[in-house]
Amino acid sequence: MTEFSAVIPTFRRPVELAEALRSVLLQEGVTVEAIVVDDSPEGSAREVVESFGDGRITYLKNPEPTGGNPALVRNLGWPKASGAFVHFLDDDDIVPEGHYKSAKEAFDAHPEVGVVFGRVEPFGTNEATLAPERIYFSEAAMRARKAARFGPKLAFAANLYFQATMIVCSTCQIRRECVEKLGGFDNGSRLVEDVEFYARAMRRFGAHFMDRIALKYRIGTSIMHSRANDDAIVKTYRRMHDRYRREAGSLEFFAMKAFSRLVLPAL
Repeated sequence: MTEFSAVIPTFRRPVELAEALRSVLLQEGVTVEAIVVDDSPEGSAREVVESFGDGRITYLKNPEPTGGNPALVRNLGWPKASGAFVHFLDDDDIVPEGHYKSAKEAFDAHPEVGVVFGRVEPFGTNEATLAPERIYFSEAAMRARKAARFGPKLAFAANLYFQATMIVCSTCQIRRECVEKLGGFDNGSRLVEDVEFYARAMRRFGAHFMDRIALKYRIGTSIMHSRANDDAIVKTYRRMHDRYRREAGSLEFFAMKAFSRLVLPAL
């Protein structure tokens, strides 16, 4: 049985995609597969996949390219996954050597949780861009350590719903059965769709934070911190909060919001 399925949406990044695929296929101590979902109209990633000649890679071409909706592209890929654990890996990120083995050990040690995540190590060629990202993700790891004191659900979910995110999509692995129960990503969220998805996942199934590097995160132009995308990000958070209130009720929603604003910052 396959243990880890890496679902990789891609759009015209052949060099980076090849690096991401190698980092998956070279994982030791676990069985892996990769599902590449190509969102380019011309199917530009097919040649990259075929160059590996590896039966563990499945290539899917999106018949209706989205023009930039990673939630929808990921939702095309994960139903094809046969692994017990799914890793939604961006096409320009790298899985550290030995990470899947460590993640499996964490899942085995914490059967009550649905998500495992760890620290982010930014890398790139522009030191001026890298410096603030290193600070951001160092602080994110510190908040994750503090959140872990409150158990597998409460503070992790509160952070994602109401604070600056602790994660990027590729930081996390999730049990496939949990993806099914969640119904995958919200196709209406075009940015920070990973925060929306993992907020639901951690609130419902819980998470375990591994205090080790879980992802090498390539830094170019930061979408997450770009002011040009503020409106789209606000829209996703509004969708997140509206859905949370509908599903959990206003009492829990406002209690979690107060907890995130009053308790977590004081730690």
